Amino acid sequence: MKKLIFSVLILSLMSTKTQTNYPAIGNTILIDPSFAKLIAPDAKIEVLASGYKWSEGPAWVKNGGFLIFSDVPANTTYQWSATEGVSVFLKPSGYTGKGYYSYEPGGNGMTINKLGEVVTCEHGDRRVTAMPLTGGGKYALADNFEGKRFNSPNDVVQHSGGAYYFTDPPYGLEKHENDPKREIDFFGVYRIGTDRKVTAVIKNMTRPNGLAFSPDEKILYVAQSDPDQPVIMSFPVNPDGSVGKGKIFFDGTELSKQGLKGLPDGLRIDEKGNLFATGPGGVLVISPAGKLLGRIDTGEPTANCAWGDDGSVLYITSNMYLCRIKTLTKGVRF
Repeated sequence: MKKLIFSVLILSLMSTKTQTNYPAIGNTILIDPSFAKLIAPDAKIEVLASGYKWSEGPAWVKNGGFLIFSDVPANTTYQWSATEGVSVFLKPSGYTGKGYYSYEPGGNGMTINKLGEVVTCEHGDRRVTAMPLTGGGKYALADNFEGKRFNSPNDVVQHSGGAYYFTDPPYGLEKHENDPKREIDFFGVYRIGTDRKVTAVIKNMTRPNGLAFSPDEKILYVAQSDPDQPVIMSFPVNPDGSVGKGKIFFDGTELSKQGLKGLPDGLRIDEKGNLFATGPGGVLVISPAGKLLGRIDTGEPTANCAWGDDGSVLYITSNMYLCRIKTLTKGVRF
């Protein structure tokens, strides 16, 4: 009975406005004393909304004061604010074709670009798009590499110089790596230059997923959502925008062996260079030296996270939930 009451309460949050008291889930786990300087011991993981098939891609819209996030299987992007609650932001979000495409057809990772537009990785339409918040429809930033369609663009970040970097695993294809619709024989990380030229900067990862730059943008971190090698890689960024040879920055294998839910996925950086990385056991907080400091564990597989509000609030998409936690740090370039 208690479980049923809790579920009804959570589902009701999808339409609640001006909510002030949110239910809390999970817990924070301190591994290194420095974690307490980033997350207060009494910080709560608040559930803002629930009932989603697989929540993903959160991004804070500064000039609107709201968060957008995606439900990939539902082919829908939602928006949330403290005053208005949750509403549909865009549907369809990533697949505009007819009929069934795959289990994950919608938009996935998103970012707000330097122009204030929403940039989305679209699984079903197999492209990266930008869309003004008002006064115009979306347009494609990239939809192919050397004449071949992408697999299913997954997550995207913009460099301060204007170029975009995005990952292209097979998760949006119905049969993943064995799907007959595949046209590219690797799962890459790509760069879209300011001239719209698309180059493959990484070709040797098995499941590239979330990505983020270090505060000085000299390092590109890329998560690999491979259960056989659940790692976060780091790559030096060259002056021309290409990247050098990568190395393992953090290995999540031992966490996976402990039975913790999730795989390396979304990445965010704080001003001190700490990595807030979804992975086995929730959001892993990792120092610039690659040391695990602690975890923000919702108890569910956790897809992604994003800084919001004044830059100190971390919004988290975790399976069916949209959550947030107040931190003692701030996101870089927020």
